[in-house]
Parts: sequence; structure tokens; C-alpha cells
Amino acid sequence: MAELKEVQALVLSKRKYKERDYLVKIFLNHYGKMMFYVRGSKNPNRSMASLIQPFTAGRYIVDIRKTGLSFIRDAKSVQAFSLIQQDIFKNAYATYICGLVDACMGDRQPADGLFRQLYYGLSKIEADIDPEVIMFIFEIKLLYYFGVMPDFFTCQVCGKSQGPFDYSGAYAGLLCPNHLDQDAHRLQLHPKTIYHVQNFLQVNLKNIESITIAPEIKASLEKLTDTIYEDLVGVRLKSKKFIKQMKKWGSMLDGD
Repeated sequence: MAELKEVQALVLSKRKYKERDYLVKIFLNHYGKMMFYVRGSKNPNRSMASLIQPFTAGRYIVDIRKTGLSFIRDAKSVQAFSLIQQDIFKNAYATYICGLVDACMGDRQPADGLFRQLYYGLSKIEADIDPEVIMFIFEIKLLYYFGVMPDFFTCQVCGKSQGPFDYSGAYAGLLCPNHLDQDAHRLQLHPKTIYHVQNFLQVNLKNIESITIAPEIKASLEKLTDTIYEDLVGVRLKSKKFIKQMKKWGSMLDGD
């Protein structure tokens, strides 16, 4: 039975279905993510086409079906993150972040807090906040939703809460300076890496006005998140691989 609702919505992705139609994945603030069927949206004269572009948010009038596909009826107060849609670098990071959000939760699972953080995160990328840092914040925060959140605040051997810390894959957590010898294969992270991770876990993306992280710490954060997602999460998205390729292109252009 159909249920017509007006909801806050954020378009995560879309894919072609048959010749003229699309399946659109949308994150709804009170209903979680759902797949919507949109008929004939290839026609550029249809106003619906602009409503189903990824990285579009607004109040959508939707026809929610209890099973199967649902339908979009209309929308108002629509906001397109146009810079993300047009800039290949912003788009790459936003695509990966939305892909992680999609992967970390099942369909129709309400997650109002995550919805708001995703909206704020995309807003910050749109406003020229470093998209790589926003990506790191999401990679760390979403570990909770994947059910594999390591303890980023205490040494796994002695419980010490004063850093600097390093990360141990063997302990799936931190080691303090007194116990670094417990894992010969620890990541040897930059000393400030875990400090930033702790801040990421506590920050509300809405409140970020500016953020700058040194390249060597970014490299260390990437090493940490790659290790955790490989060892504990097991999620490997093509969009992350594209980001790595994109960074290589940038290095070649810079002559590094």
C-alpha cells in the first residue's frame, strides 16, 4: 500500500534502467535510504531530471511503498551542490563518501544523525573545505556504523590515555610509547595522527569553518584508514581507487 510523504531527502546515486528510465537511490531523513523508480527522466524537458541528480537535496514528495520500489512525485526547496556536480575532484570525494554511507547501512534503516552529517559534509565540500579531510572524517565516523570501531583513546596493553599513539593491526587498536615493542608491524604513524582521529570522532561537521592538515599527516591518515578498511571493514569501493589514481595524476602534473 502506498504512503505519500513529504521528507528531507538527499540523492546519493542514480543508474539507468531500461532505455528511458532511472533507478535513483535517495537518503531520507526519517526513513533511511531507498530506491526510487523514475520513468522517462532522460527527457531534458522534464523537471524531474534536475531532481534526481546525485548531490541534490531538498524536500521531496515521495510515494513510499512498503515493499519494492517507491516513486518521486514532486520536490520543493531543492538545493543542488553544483560545484560538486561540476568539479571532478570534489565529485570524486563526494561520490566515495556517499558510497560509504550507502554501504554502511541497510535499506529503510532510519539514521537521522547520519543524514544530517552527510548533508553538512557535502555542504563543506561545496564551500571549498578540503574534501580529502572531509573524507577522512567520514571514514573514521562510519566505522561505528560498520560495527568495527577501534578504541582510539587508550593503549590496548596498559589502558594509558596519554599519547602519542601508534596503531597496531595485531591489537586492532592503539599502542602507547611504552608498548610499541608489542607489535613489530605497527603502522608507524605520524605522532599527530591519532590526535586528529580523536577530533574527527567528536566533531560535528556543521561546525567546521576551516581545517588544514599537513600533507605528511594526511598521508598517515590515509595509511591508517586504508589499513582499517582492508583488515576490519572489507569494503573496497571503486570510487576510492579513482581518488588514488586522481592523486597520482596531480603528483605527475606537479612534477613530484
